Formats: sequence, structure tokens, C-alpha cells
Amino acid sequence: MKQIVVVVLVLMLNSCDWGKGSSYDPTKIQQELDEEFGKYEEEVKSEDKEYYQAYNQTLSLWNTPYHEVHVPTSHGKAHVIVSGPKSGEPLVLLHGMNASSTMWYPNVKALSQHYRVYAIDYLLEPGKSQMNKEIGDMDDLMNWYHEVFEGLKLEEFSLIGASEGGWLAVRNALRQESRVKRLILLSPLQTFIWIPPGLKMSHNITYSIAPKREDLRDVLSTMSTQVDEMEQAYIDQYFIATQIAEKRLLMFKMTPFSDDELKSLTMPILVLIGDQDIVNKEKSLENAKELLPKVETGTIKDAGHFLSMDQPKIVNKWMLEFLKANSIE
Repeated sequence: MKQIVVVVLVLMLNSCDWGKGSSYDPTKIQQELDEEFGKYEEEVKSEDKEYYQAYNQTLSLWNTPYHEVHVPTSHGKAHVIVSGPKSGEPLVLLHGMNASSTMWYPNVKALSQHYRVYAIDYLLEPGKSQMNKEIGDMDDLMNWYHEVFEGLKLEEFSLIGASEGGWLAVRNALRQESRVKRLILLSPLQTFIWIPPGLKMSHNITYSIAPKREDLRDVLSTMSTQVDEMEQAYIDQYFIATQIAEKRLLMFKMTPFSDDELKSLTMPILVLIGDQDIVNKEKSLENAKELLPKVETGTIKDAGHFLSMDQPKIVNKWMLEFLKANSIE
């Protein structure tokens, strides 16, 4: 995705005093982030117009109050959609490949009833996070997430990741284990098994090289059992994202985790897959149960890889019950 030139933030991450001692004020933090986001929007509104319009159109489906904020980091600005009560327990969402944080529109209202939800746009893909310094390796990427968590003053939180976001959630949990108290993985990509080969996956790879609108529905139908129920605004945004997405070598670093890495994750973990999932099979759940010390697994009926969009009510209920049953003390 082409870079967008923006003004330098007045408020730098390493000099801010958010959350220090008794001066911590969630309202003040929100006001300062809102002010910086307003400056950012003025700078970008004339560029990447089509994608931003599509993104904002999908946000009209959010169905719950939200704020968009930008957190300054050494690699650029992290865009975060914040919903839910300020006093709510923090819950961080990491989206799937080229999906952006707007993919959570069927889930965010339920999640934000009692939780303070932070949906982060991945820096290396279409979204509203903007990079001004190249991410060279996985350490750089994990440092970027660390800065985002620091900027939001998230000392402890639960983490939900879907698809690619599931892999990134595990990588973050390995890096930030003292912070991540619970982990929910929705058909995580390349986490417990390699992506199974097949004609459907080959079709998706071909599409990613040369996206065409007339092929989009067929591609989506390999990932979702409910394409006709998917909101057109989101489909439009997703199509533009696949057109402008850059192919980055860092993607090839996303390989299944070692047994020792998975065994080291001691927080409660929920793993869900769809019964028509092309990315994960029953073997994924078997490996998860064998290797993760505290794990609950499940298969969602009549759902594909996009299970949180295919069966949102069922997935929302399962996630909320898991979070409640494993509440942070």
C-alpha cells in the first residue's frame, strides 16, 4: 500500500505521561488521542480516497459507539478502533489478512457490552495504520505491537485473533506472556498445522496475485459459508484491500509454532474452527489439546474460515462465556 505523508505528532510516545501514578485519566487519554486522530484525518482525506471511503462505510455497521485513535510508534501510527465502557476490562482484537479491524462488525457490539475493546489495524496491510519506517523482521513487528500496547497503557488484557491475526496473537502472547491473560484463536493461520493443500486454496492464491471483481464471490465462498449474508459494504472494502495489498516477505515467516513454544503458553486459551474450514482441520484441534496446557476447543457448525462472520451469535456467545469462566482475578 502506498505510503501517506502525514504531519509529525506533537505527542511522542516516549515523552507522554499517560497512566503514570495517580495522574492516570482515561478521559484525558481519549481526548488527546482524539485530537491527534483529527489532525491525521485532515492530512489523509485527499489520498487513498477510495479505500478510506470504503473503510468508513463499513464502520457504519459497527452498531455500537466507538472512537478511532492513532497511537504514535517508532514505525508509524497505529490505528485503533476503541469501543465499550472505559472501566471495562481490556480486550484486544487482531484481524485476518487484508480484512482490517472492520471485519469485527458482527462481533463488536456483543464484546463491548462489558469489555473495553481495542481493534488494531495491522501495520503491514490495508487499514488505517500507517508506516513511516520499514518493518524489517518479526522482532520489529513485535516491538511495534509492544509500543501500541504501551501507548494504550494496556498492562493486562485478553487477546482475540482471527486467521492471520490468530498467528500474530500467539506470537504476541509468547512475547508478552505477563500481559496476555486469556487468548482466543479463531481459525488461526499456520499455528497448529500447515495450511492444507487443495484446489480451493490454489484458487485463492491465484486471486491474490491478480484480483478481479468477477472472481471475488467464488473466493469468498471458499472462506465463508454465508457469503450472501455478508454486508456489501464490507465486501467492497475487502475487494479494494486485495487490490492494493503489498506482498511482503515477512508473510513467509508465519510458520507453525514449535511444540515447546505452544507448551509455554500457560494462560487459558480458546481455539475455534469452522466445520467447513479450508485452513484448519480436526488435526489443528488435536494438536492444540495435546500441546496447550489450558485449552478449550470447539468446531462451529455451518461455518468456514470466516467463522466469526458466518455464525456471529454462536461465536460471540462462546467467546464471552470463555472470558467469563476464566475471568482475570
